[in-house]
Amino acid sequence: MRHAIRLPPREAIQGWLKGLAAAIAVGIFLALTGAFNSGQESLTWRLAYWPLMMGAGAAVGGVIAHLFTTWSALDERPILRGVLMSIAIALPLTGLIWVLTNLFVGGAWRVGDLSHLVAPVYIISAAMTALGHVMDRPRQTHGSPNQQPSVRFLDRLPPKLRGADVQAVQSEDHYLRIHTNRGSDMILMRMSDAVAELEGLEGAQVHRSWWVARNAVREVKRGDGRATLTLEGGLEVPVSRRYARALRADGWW
Repeated sequence: MRHAIRLPPREAIQGWLKGLAAAIAVGIFLALTGAFNSGQESLTWRLAYWPLMMGAGAAVGGVIAHLFTTWSALDERPILRGVLMSIAIALPLTGLIWVLTNLFVGGAWRVGDLSHLVAPVYIISAAMTALGHVMDRPRQTHGSPNQQPSVRFLDRLPPKLRGADVQAVQSEDHYLRIHTNRGSDMILMRMSDAVAELEGLEGAQVHRSWWVARNAVREVKRGDGRATLTLEGGLEVPVSRRYARALRADGWW
């Protein structure tokens, strides 16, 4: 059975573009300062080399990072995920740097030079991957206690659930199951789009497949490094390890 390829959500694409712009800005800075002994080259050469190098690296890293977000088996194994992602980024990036450097400096195209690039490129890839993990926080939505919130997602509720309190949203392939105090039903929608439209309700995406309303949580169970939220009505929701620390810091338990 063939599965449709999931394109990255708009928020992810916007993040890529911001990361690409930041990488190019760093490249311009490296060019202007003549970093890594490149000051002996002309400014024109440096302004061509460094932004291209940094932009290409950001593009490769962004694509591979998105592919890893679709690998759900690694959600609960962040260290293994980081090691594998660093390797996956470093391998093509090493080849890319080797090609670009030889093109710009008129190198001898010695394959043996690749061995000198692997270690530093992997170290940089691992450092950037670790930084990304630290900065990766659960997407939260916020309600206002002083006024009736206007929540776009509520307009998508099936007729039998209109007016119900949304307790959780669960991703099931290309569909979402909406859990409320009046039962549940399914709609065709992506989780990333749903979280954006849930703004106005206090909650968070606690797992790649779950968004939970904060006021629906009745109990938190912890053990073996994992956490599970028990909602009103008895529904149990797993908390991803990658989000657990941030949720705990935000006072979810």
